[in-house]
Amino acid sequence: MQTDYVVGQDNVEGSLGPIGFDIHNRVFAVSALASVVFILLTLMFPERAGGIFQSIVGFSTGTLDWYFMLVVDFFILFCVALVVLPYGSIRLGGPDARPDYNYLSWFSMLFAAGIGIGLLFFGVLEPVYHANVSLPLGIPSPFGDGGALDPEAIPGATAMGLAGTYLHWGIHGWAVYVVMALALAIFTYNKGLPFSIRSAFFPILGDRVWGWWGHAIDILAVFSTLFGLATSLGLGAQQANAGMNFVFGLEVTTTTQVIIILLVTAAALVSVWRGLEGGVKKLSEINMVLAVLFFFFVLFAGPTLVALSGFFTGLTTYVRELAPLSAPFGRDDDAYRQAWTIFYWAWWISWAPFVGMFIARVSRGRTIREFVICVLLIPSLFIFVWMGVFGATALDQLYASPDTSLVKEYVIDTYSPELSLFGMLNELPLTGLMSTLAIVLALIFFITSSDSGSLVIDTITAGGKIDAPRPQRMFWATVEGFIAIVLLIGGGLSALQAGVTATAIPFSVVMLLMCYTIIKALNGELRQLRQKPS
Repeated sequence: MQTDYVVGQDNVEGSLGPIGFDIHNRVFAVSALASVVFILLTLMFPERAGGIFQSIVGFSTGTLDWYFMLVVDFFILFCVALVVLPYGSIRLGGPDARPDYNYLSWFSMLFAAGIGIGLLFFGVLEPVYHANVSLPLGIPSPFGDGGALDPEAIPGATAMGLAGTYLHWGIHGWAVYVVMALALAIFTYNKGLPFSIRSAFFPILGDRVWGWWGHAIDILAVFSTLFGLATSLGLGAQQANAGMNFVFGLEVTTTTQVIIILLVTAAALVSVWRGLEGGVKKLSEINMVLAVLFFFFVLFAGPTLVALSGFFTGLTTYVRELAPLSAPFGRDDDAYRQAWTIFYWAWWISWAPFVGMFIARVSRGRTIREFVICVLLIPSLFIFVWMGVFGATALDQLYASPDTSLVKEYVIDTYSPELSLFGMLNELPLTGLMSTLAIVLALIFFITSSDSGSLVIDTITAGGKIDAPRPQRMFWATVEGFIAIVLLIGGGLSALQAGVTATAIPFSVVMLLMCYTIIKALNGELRQLRQKPS
């Protein structure tokens, strides 16, 4: 693809005292100004903002549910086509490119950036809630109409509760990431265009992509990333606060959560300053080790055979029920499909610019077939094992002692989702130590997500440059923290969900168009390979 555009040609460079800057004059200005205005207006009118946020959530999950499900189902089919068609042999970066990172480092960074706080926040919550409250596909609840436990309903509820969880964290979500990451990698490494989301639209817009059409795409990507990250940071702050209350008696308040976000944002700024190699990569590898140790403790300290059996039962049920769980029509399980699945699909789409750019950044040299299979299956399998073990352990505790189980109290009776993990840990040995480790893990996930996100946003707002001055990344890390804070103040979880769904609606259209441009680019790559002398 031929263009006279030079990366950074529309940038403004300079310095404010010791702070240097190299920014895209329009994308950075509009994104930064709109972010500041949003923060100020939400702080000034929190109640009105909360009402608006709730309306957005209701419209997105209640009216557009079919749309979100069809879009993400299409991404799955698109990924399968890339694997089985001749496109799979194309290498990201050209025929002679080789991977920049070994598999361990690559998987560690995928794990930290693409999964984040969700493993800890939802690992116990979702299996228990789906098996007893939301009831995917209308399975009978083990707690019948009168509230008495029905032993005969337990196996089916356990299997479907885990399968329903796997749906939200498995190949559907990672297919969203594949589309975004593949578009960025192909147009950057193979076509020589700037490392920016607008580059994927060159086959449609031509050189107009460097004008306001491209500016609009990149600005939308910035906001999608900001709100997707803010949701994770808000959930992480809630869980860290709940854990500190559980272990140390620290009061659970919005003020405390704001302080946690401020402190972790400060730690993220240090990581940002150290860069990709010294910051994200090292923290990701540390987090991977701690998470694996935490997982094995739960596996062996709890009912090991029950936990492993739960994983396999959930996996087989997930495979068997994948089609009906993915269907957008002919269902009456609104409590599961609308309140959970649609929010997740919006969340994955909102995270796509962030995680997709990060995955593309660390995946040069992989073939498309290797890339798609690994990104779809490796993280999904890890999540299935994690969720299966944690979920089956918590469900076993719940059904063994329904009258005294903290899991039942936190998930079913009072619905305190941020405490669900700690309720499960309460029944295992070394409760205090393991709960503290869970808090540390949540905080490191918090830091790596903020660090990775600021790196991506800075790349977008610097016109595709990946070596812009570090103070710019620090600015965006700070903005992420403040948006998470104002969303918590302006409505808590519903506000976090609203931020995600509001940006996911238009960005899903952008991603559908990306599928078309990916195919156009890959057809060009295949022609070049066939014309190359052997």
